[in-house]
Amino acid sequence: MQNLSPVTVPLTPKNASKAVSLWLLIVTGFLVAMIVVGGATRLTDSGLSITEWKPVTGVIPPLGIEAWQAEFNKYKQIPEFKLQNSTMTLGGFKQIYYWEWGHRLLGRLIGLVVLVPMIVFAIKGQIRGKLAKRLFLLLGLGAVQGALGWWMVSSGLGGLDDRLDVSAYRLATHMGMALIILGIAFWTALEVRHSGTKEKQMADFGKLAIGFVILIWLQAILGAFVAGTDGGYVNNTWPLMDGGILPFSFNTLSPFWRNFFENPALAQFDHRLGAYLVLFSAFGLGVVVHRRQANSRLRQSVRMILTLVVMQVLLGIWTVLAVTPVPLGIAHQTLGVLVYLSAVRFAYLSR
Repeated sequence: MQNLSPVTVPLTPKNASKAVSLWLLIVTGFLVAMIVVGGATRLTDSGLSITEWKPVTGVIPPLGIEAWQAEFNKYKQIPEFKLQNSTMTLGGFKQIYYWEWGHRLLGRLIGLVVLVPMIVFAIKGQIRGKLAKRLFLLLGLGAVQGALGWWMVSSGLGGLDDRLDVSAYRLATHMGMALIILGIAFWTALEVRHSGTKEKQMADFGKLAIGFVILIWLQAILGAFVAGTDGGYVNNTWPLMDGGILPFSFNTLSPFWRNFFENPALAQFDHRLGAYLVLFSAFGLGVVVHRRQANSRLRQSVRMILTLVVMQVLLGIWTVLAVTPVPLGIAHQTLGVLVYLSAVRFAYLSR
């Protein structure tokens, strides 16, 4: 067992660390909101309501009945309307439109929330080289995420097939990138907040902690495939899946590997197995932390992880049994993001 007191290299002048870390925590909050609203957009089938990407003029929603009708007419051209929502009224279209518009507007706002304070802090000399590189990385990944978002949406606008939803593969890619950006932002906020301080460490859990973060990230990706295949609306029993361990329709696609990502029943089965693995891993992490006599912050952090994971598993079961109503689906995704953030915080404390 080691007893070290490393001094972290300051990322910003000491008198600016509180302001910069607060700003980055606000960015983190916006990113959480972006993920939650994105989940709500998927749950309400709103993601394909805006069929064009207009980075500037798209900020303003349709004004007047003619503008609304023009947008509605564009929506009528895609398979989702023709094959699923052909009886939708203009009023119903407005409801799903505002979800997608809000999601895109929030993405634009996040760009401003990152860029404007960053320029101000840079002018004041409160951003050092390493932090500046990290922030430019965040901006770059944000731009990539915007492109991924449109790449995802475009997959559901009609093409070689009559797809009613976006590609589950592209949805999972978009979700995975969102969590990577969130993790970097939150880690950076913590690093700025504690930079230049002496931090006593009782044991090294770095590799174990990073492994747990990756596990949570992979579980979120499996959840994205459930969402992308509407897997939350099938096999709504627990602990068995309609009376069996495996869903009866687990092998309907060829080649077989496609079932893991495109078969709603097997996608849900994968996500269930992932949940059990996360739960057992969280308990195992707690045991290791306490046996190695980690410091109080690490013990408190792992207790938070355990609490959130147990809550998430119970909420996931409730969501399945209730056939994934929108409020529970949103709550499940929100709590999943909090589990991820708690794992990132533990990894930071364990570095």
